[in-house]
Amino acid sequence: MATIPVAVLGATGAVGQRFIQLLEGHPLFQVVALTGSERSAGKKYHEVCRWVLDTPMPAAVANLTVLDADADLPAQLVFSALPSTVAGPIEQRLAAAGHIVCSNASNHRMEPDVPLIIPEVNPDHLALIPVQRRRRGWSGAIVTNPNCTSTPATMVLRPLLDTFGVRRMLLVSMQALSGAGYPGVPSYDVVDNVIPYIGGEEPKLEIEPQKMLGRLEGETIVPAGFTTSAHCNRVPVLEGHLVCLSIELERKADPAEIATVLSNFRGLPQELRLPTAPEQPIIVRHEPDRPQPRRDRDAGRGMATVVGRIRPCSLFDIKLIALSHNTIRGAAGASILNAELMHAQGWLA
Repeated sequence: MATIPVAVLGATGAVGQRFIQLLEGHPLFQVVALTGSERSAGKKYHEVCRWVLDTPMPAAVANLTVLDADADLPAQLVFSALPSTVAGPIEQRLAAAGHIVCSNASNHRMEPDVPLIIPEVNPDHLALIPVQRRRRGWSGAIVTNPNCTSTPATMVLRPLLDTFGVRRMLLVSMQALSGAGYPGVPSYDVVDNVIPYIGGEEPKLEIEPQKMLGRLEGETIVPAGFTTSAHCNRVPVLEGHLVCLSIELERKADPAEIATVLSNFRGLPQELRLPTAPEQPIIVRHEPDRPQPRRDRDAGRGMATVVGRIRPCSLFDIKLIALSHNTIRGAAGASILNAELMHAQGWLA
């Protein structure tokens, strides 16, 4: 089967590099175009990219010429690793020109006609694509993946909401340095320290899960009815976002029931055997001190959510820890899985 040509926007940044790493040898997609800043445009990728990942730069992209942000792209499918400061108008221009933009940026996530997708959670929300096209008069589309910290929380909430119902949630995050991009947080600020503030992060965690877990009624998503209070912290860990969740359920459940429901959870990507999908999307650990970022972030090739310390909560009903690899499942891998689902459902035809 011939591969589909794809472009990566913001290819020299940390998330752009992760896209390129994960797309190397992909059975469906082949990188044929890269974009970068004005400083990078016109130069070979290997000349302008300071590669920071732990595998070599793929040879297939090393000699690609970096295009500027306004270039015509030789690919219908575009993966956007652009920073939110510039992503909005560029992604809109490409969608208007007929491109399918799978975006990691936050700009369009909460727009009512833009799907905000975790394929195991809400694949039916892709039905917003024709609504978006009709309303905006374009032939392409923008499809987004969520914030890297919303991802593990929402993965856990899907089976809990479906089985027990959810009323309220308290979320405390411990977020890795790579979530700030490269070069990220100055070492003088974060070594021997925890930074209890990440700009704009807490509001995302308090609204994104409700959209993803909401019902699609006609052309509108009715948000899920639970409420969330979030505290976000940057910690001196390279990769892997850890979230502590205290959850009030509509129907009471003990830790063993919760563990069983989470372990048994499967979604459409597992049914379709999508290339990037983990075989088990939620892995429950029973050791008293797991999950841990260094030991568990690469579970399911970085695409699984790892849950542990499931126990009663004296304030709400249940509390647990969830971990997700923030630049794989929480960023590039999430967009790629969205594109695989779109391919399987015929949206890329």
